[in-house]
Amino acid sequence: MPQGSVTPYDVEGTVDYEATMHKFGIEPISEEARKRIIDHAGSLHPLISRNIYFGQRDLKWLLDEYDKGNEFYIYTGIAPSGSMTIAHLIPFMMAKWLQEKYDVDVLIQIPDEEKYLIKKDPKLTLEKTHELAYDDALNIMALGFNQKKTRIFLDTEYAGTLYRQAVRVSKYITFSIIKDAFGFSNEANIGSIFYTSMQAVPAFLKSVEAKKNVPCLIPLGLDQDVHFRVARNAIEKLGYYKPAIIHSKFMPSLKGGAKMSSSDPDNTIYLADDEATVSKKVNKAITGQQSTIELQKKYGGDPEKCSVCQYYKFIFEPDDNKLMKIFEGERKGTLLAGEHKADLAKKINEFLASHRAKKEHLRSKVDDFMLKD
Repeated sequence: MPQGSVTPYDVEGTVDYEATMHKFGIEPISEEARKRIIDHAGSLHPLISRNIYFGQRDLKWLLDEYDKGNEFYIYTGIAPSGSMTIAHLIPFMMAKWLQEKYDVDVLIQIPDEEKYLIKKDPKLTLEKTHELAYDDALNIMALGFNQKKTRIFLDTEYAGTLYRQAVRVSKYITFSIIKDAFGFSNEANIGSIFYTSMQAVPAFLKSVEAKKNVPCLIPLGLDQDVHFRVARNAIEKLGYYKPAIIHSKFMPSLKGGAKMSSSDPDNTIYLADDEATVSKKVNKAITGQQSTIELQKKYGGDPEKCSVCQYYKFIFEPDDNKLMKIFEGERKGTLLAGEHKADLAKKINEFLASHRAKKEHLRSKVDDFMLKD
């Protein structure tokens, strides 16, 4: 795969976000849009203010509709293939904040068939992805979504509702479009070819239910944009609004790569990792510091190349002033790798301990969140 390649199933090399935006017609989140969100919500989530959520499609239109009194809803999701990572939480953190600030409904799709169809792993059976999907649901619930306004569904359990609409979408998506968008060969199984039609449905499902057009906003990682580049025109041809989208950057690998990968245990933090495992992984993380303490104190390091600094930026330091001091300490050489890593490991372990406690508390309430046919 060439350097800088971004697909829903692989992200490799250095990602040039500006070039990717230009190539696929993604616009930046403008200052005007940021100000309007502050007017509505009273603040910006750090994921937006720090430009982690950086791109958008039709965000201005969505905010215009909201100002007219046409309330939107949020749709996002995750395809299970293993234990969830910290990076997997980012779209759900964004969705929860939007739910709180705008008091809107959230639909969460867990396509328990996608990775079964795509991955060539004989151990990843449909039964396994179904089991993983319920664990993912618990991890999502543990973030604190409003139960009355949040519904989670698995594709195999909500198939009757989803398939009826997916068939309508699929009529407007050709095999050649899918091949070109995803790089599939003629050997791709027909389930993977059809999957985008299933993923498109929640983007207009509220409109189907309400029997009128309801705006939809999708927070997603940049690698998932291709599904909606393909589906948005089909959705419009069915008479529904195209969904608005906001795109996030990738949380970097502990090894310094473009994206934390759930398939590489050494470069990622899983939500199931114990304290010792977290500390060991963070201790091996790539930093932006010099090769010796003496050189770091003399020349300083680069926080933009430091996976530890980036973990603070993405999730583990919500206070902008404290984050600025961390970045300055890296640049000036006053912050050394040992203390830097020890503090991050502590913060991650505190977060995971709290998250797991919330998850266990909600275990008996999963069905209260679920949609099934």
